[in-house]
Amino acid sequence: MNPIGQLVGRSWARGLELKASAVSASLTSPSATPGFARNSVLFSSFASPVQSLTSSLYNIGLRRHFSSTPSVFKKTAATTTDHSLWSSPNVCNAARNGLVYSRYVIPPNSSRPLFPASSARSYCSTITTSDKALYASRVGNMADREVLPDSIKPSHYVLSLRDLNFKDWTYKGTVTIDAEVVKPTKEIVLNALEIKLLDAKIAVGHTKSTQSWESKNFSYGEKQQRATITFDEEIPQAQKAVLTIEFEGIINNDMAGFYRSKYKPTVEPAKSVPRDDEWHYMFSTQFESCDARRAFPCFDEPNLKATFDFEIEVPEDQVALSNMPVKETKKTRDGWQMISFETSPKMSTYLLAWAVGDFEYVEDFTERRYNGKQLPVRVYTTRGLKEQGRWALWHAPRIIDFFSDIFGIEYPLPKADLLAVHEFTHGAMENWGLVTYRTTAVLFDEKTSEARYRNRVAYVVAHELAHQWFGNLVTMDWWDELWLNEGFATWVGWHATDYLHPEWQVWSQFVNEGMEMAFKLDGIRASHAIHVPVKDALDVNQIFDHISYLKGCSAIRMLANHLGVDTFLKGVSNYLIANQYGNAKTKALWDALSEASGKDVNKLMGPWISKIGHPVLTVAEEPGQISVKQSRFLSTGDVKPEDDETTWWIPLELEGKVGAKGVTSLSLETKEDTIRDVDTDFYKLNSGASGFYRVNYPPERLLKLGQQLDRLSTEDKISIIGSAADLAFSGYGTTAALLSFVQGFAKEDNYLVWSQILDSIALVKSIFADDETIKKGLETFTLKLINDAVAKYGWEFPESESYLDGLLRKRLLLTAGVNGHAAVTEEATKRFNAWVEDPKANPLHPALRTPVFRVAVKNDTARAVEVLKKEWFTTPAIDGKEVCLSNLGFVRDTEIIKKTLLPFLWNKSPPAPASDSIPSADMHMLGSAFAGNSVARQLQWDYLKNNWEACVEKLSNPIVVDRFIQVSLGKFTDFDSVKDIESFFADKDTSAFSRTLETVKDKVRGRAAYRERDAASLKEWLVANKYA
Repeated sequence: MNPIGQLVGRSWARGLELKASAVSASLTSPSATPGFARNSVLFSSFASPVQSLTSSLYNIGLRRHFSSTPSVFKKTAATTTDHSLWSSPNVCNAARNGLVYSRYVIPPNSSRPLFPASSARSYCSTITTSDKALYASRVGNMADREVLPDSIKPSHYVLSLRDLNFKDWTYKGTVTIDAEVVKPTKEIVLNALEIKLLDAKIAVGHTKSTQSWESKNFSYGEKQQRATITFDEEIPQAQKAVLTIEFEGIINNDMAGFYRSKYKPTVEPAKSVPRDDEWHYMFSTQFESCDARRAFPCFDEPNLKATFDFEIEVPEDQVALSNMPVKETKKTRDGWQMISFETSPKMSTYLLAWAVGDFEYVEDFTERRYNGKQLPVRVYTTRGLKEQGRWALWHAPRIIDFFSDIFGIEYPLPKADLLAVHEFTHGAMENWGLVTYRTTAVLFDEKTSEARYRNRVAYVVAHELAHQWFGNLVTMDWWDELWLNEGFATWVGWHATDYLHPEWQVWSQFVNEGMEMAFKLDGIRASHAIHVPVKDALDVNQIFDHISYLKGCSAIRMLANHLGVDTFLKGVSNYLIANQYGNAKTKALWDALSEASGKDVNKLMGPWISKIGHPVLTVAEEPGQISVKQSRFLSTGDVKPEDDETTWWIPLELEGKVGAKGVTSLSLETKEDTIRDVDTDFYKLNSGASGFYRVNYPPERLLKLGQQLDRLSTEDKISIIGSAADLAFSGYGTTAALLSFVQGFAKEDNYLVWSQILDSIALVKSIFADDETIKKGLETFTLKLINDAVAKYGWEFPESESYLDGLLRKRLLLTAGVNGHAAVTEEATKRFNAWVEDPKANPLHPALRTPVFRVAVKNDTARAVEVLKKEWFTTPAIDGKEVCLSNLGFVRDTEIIKKTLLPFLWNKSPPAPASDSIPSADMHMLGSAFAGNSVARQLQWDYLKNNWEACVEKLSNPIVVDRFIQVSLGKFTDFDSVKDIESFFADKDTSAFSRTLETVKDKVRGRAAYRERDAASLKEWLVANKYA
């Protein structure tokens, strides 16, 4: 899933954290003597912080000379983390003094200085912009971030949980934290939410004695999610201190912190498993981004890394898991045992994890040996489901070996566990050594699961395992670098999936799915840059979105293709090796890639990461040449001068250069340019769709490309169709041009191309759904386009057919049924009736459930709703509930929506008890389908407005609230809806989804503008071409 970091935004100076050395005195005064400097370097233990704002500038001088020294100081040169303002008049003096004093720092048993003499007088002028940028990027600005006070720095946690109470859902715990007291303080502030502190004690060790202080004086800041421990006396500065806290916590049901999730067991569970009628419970954690504090008091910031020892008391007939292998098991009381785990590597609090439940597992081993042994890999499930973990288990060890090879670093932990969790906010979470997953992201049943879940499981497993290196081993410096974790994990997850399944054409799939979703969000004015400032870590959940993941991946893919994948991975390997067990920023990755490739990657990628949006490349033709001009793309089409100030580096990847075979690698680094010697009979830009930009060809060229489909790759076709659709939406092109282009694809046989075509037409249809002429015209157009393909692929699934052909059959039948294809409607109705009558005798192929259900919902609505609701309650299929919810959302009967389906969605649907309601983590599936339904859309919004507080309570988790707002409100098609949304939320607390709310309104504005602009011309085209 997500993020990490290092201590950033602190005002205290860490000074020279020299490996195996300590700087024990302030280095800010030029009056220090050479003898003092000589004695200050003690090659014995860890560094103590230098208490000075300006010592960081002193260290700039040291850093620049350390960087050329082949010793431990070279590492120090890259890790200067002190803070001061470059505008200070003392900046240059402090840095120059660093150089001066470096001449006197003499290692023990040496008679010569470490560094060559240099003119201190001229040093002021040599402080470069890169020095300042490196310095500023390492430390940030405390005023820009809401962070904990800097008085305590943790290094190791010992966490013990006991007395788990399955009646009132509470537990007790003790956390012991080894820490450094950086500066004297009477208060210790750490993070805690829904945690009650009972007792606190801190002990400070000195050479000859130990002092300790106790406190029960606690105060809580609920908004900042902090607890303050106040002592009667000031705790002195100390390198070694031990803070011990006794506390009580809650096992909540909010899918955050330490929480419980319910499930219906397939076999009889262990006796101690808590239950509620038919429902039973398992327990797990979800700490990213800021929820470790809901499980135990801690310094819950990604840059405050530490090692962890963990133990938990559990019933003897249940299983406990954590990041590391079990170290010891001890009986504590009747029926209970304490399970302790080995010490973890240094990591962020959000990566700590544990789980308790009636688990079983399937196991395999890597082929590669790690520390002389094959690595054990397990997929854990609740009892009765383990065999459905086989597909994930086949992939995980192969992916671990693959990543170990391409990263040049072996998998760093002694085991790899994958756990299926029954209620989960996201798809998965990359906890180090214990990755947790939504069930549909890790389980697959060969008999009952739809084939597309093969792809989903393979990719999500790869994505999360990629994080074991990129995110866990090397962590982003702060939440504004979230894309470093997620963008790269997305790219390399697809890279691994492609390695294992080249027949799936996953990069074409990414162009069709990933890039298109990124384009949609990135094309609105209220979007954000890949690198986005995050002041308060509590706001970070709103940027776990298509920009951080999919645009980030698109940028990485574009760069990897430009540099060459092997060169790119060499740079990545160097980056990981240099920063392992530490933290890094985007610049560190760019620097490593620059060194590996010999190209200035910082320059190439700067605007792509730091600026909002992406370009559209407008092409003009002249005999033998073309001119290209870049400008920012906005889906609303109303680009203002201030919107269009960015100049991107654009890899043109031109095919059709006279005298050249294949693709010519050119780039555009100015606003516009002319390319000569172009074959105007056939050319294309952005070959292979490797660049993240749209191409706006002249209308005649688009039509000509439609007649040259045999010269276009799968990625090219998808990209050109996607561009044509987006350009029509924004006003750069027209819907008529889009339809004219795609009507030549009737003989296409690639699922991914068909997916792009049908997605584009479906979007147009959804926006004009209440215009009967356009709606009917588009249905006729679609049926004519797919008719031959529907007949060719039919209803049967041969065992020998390809994965993509199976997906194409399902998509064609679904589209045919939705658009009123007579033969498909008849056959789907026949199959639905037979299945309802006797499901065992007349089972539906997993891929046919959606096409058959959708026809039933359309033509036999009341009956279909009752059948699908019952199926939702009883289906044993892992993906069955998702299938039911997504199809129920297409009901167009107003009364059934209001009286049956909305109450079902919001937990008011008899005869089901409350515990049988749709889990909040799944509510977006039905909510999204309602939003795409022009009849249900407004009814859902009215329900939400009339029951807002109850709905928020039902959704419970802020992440889930944010997601529901996003999927339920963004598909309105009129400007009045924007006003309605603004009016409703004017007096509401929208802090959990404020960014999403702005993007939703921008999406609606774009749809409304498109509708007003294109309705008449679209209708005219459909009539002229006899579709309407």
